[in-house]
Amino acid sequence: MASGFDGLVHRFALSMIEGAYILAGALTGFVVGLTGVGGGAIMTPILLLIFLTPPATAIATDLWFAAITKIVGASLHHAAGNVDWQVVKRLWWGSLPVALFIAILMSSGTQVTNLIWLTNALGVMVFITGVGLFIAPALRMIARHCINQPAHFNSVQSTITVVCGGVLGLCVALTSVGAGALGSLMLLFLYPLRMTTHRLVATDITHAIPVAVIAGSGYLFAGMVDWLMLINLLIGSIPSVIVGGLLANRFSARRIQVALSIVLIVTGVEILL
Repeated sequence: MASGFDGLVHRFALSMIEGAYILAGALTGFVVGLTGVGGGAIMTPILLLIFLTPPATAIATDLWFAAITKIVGASLHHAAGNVDWQVVKRLWWGSLPVALFIAILMSSGTQVTNLIWLTNALGVMVFITGVGLFIAPALRMIARHCINQPAHFNSVQSTITVVCGGVLGLCVALTSVGAGALGSLMLLFLYPLRMTTHRLVATDITHAIPVAVIAGSGYLFAGMVDWLMLINLLIGSIPSVIVGGLLANRFSARRIQVALSIVLIVTGVEILL
């Protein structure tokens, strides 16, 4: 009798955890679909602080969560013609080789994610993401005023974009955070006249997909992905990212970005502490 009761309690507790995963996935997916940012910056802290997931498992699972969720979001933005493929390819030249290098290290058994600074790195990236979302409009204005010599700027624009892609690849592969808000900041500064809000969202999401897949493959071969967690997160995120993507072209997401930035700044400080 006691054994049966214990089994019932265990199943109930498991269903509650799965429901919490689904809810977390739905929240994150909606924000990703609407704004193009916040995937890793929201999900990884949730897994760390709320579900008390080990950092390596949180990063590994979030990389695959982000990749699959953003595939759905990117398809909607591509259908709307918002993806700037030239910029995406420039970023890939820098980000994909770096992500591949980290993936090879992980799959070969090198415990990159066991370094003592991992949690601090996550906290710093989340904090930077929050600040970046908050100052994004100001950065766009500054960048427009700084382009005093358009010909010279255009001559180095491609090279700088590739370098920025490499930085993004490193951040995403090691922490699962950075492809969204940090990538958006870089694009706003490098292409202030070219990137409208919706074009920025679409380009940023599209760039992040293969980076997350390649980096996530290293963690996958190292056995760090929590599949039960991932499946439940996706159950919540896929419908909500579709809803967010469909709404993205209908209203400005700036207020949501400001609210999200405040949450991320506080969360980043919490992780660091």
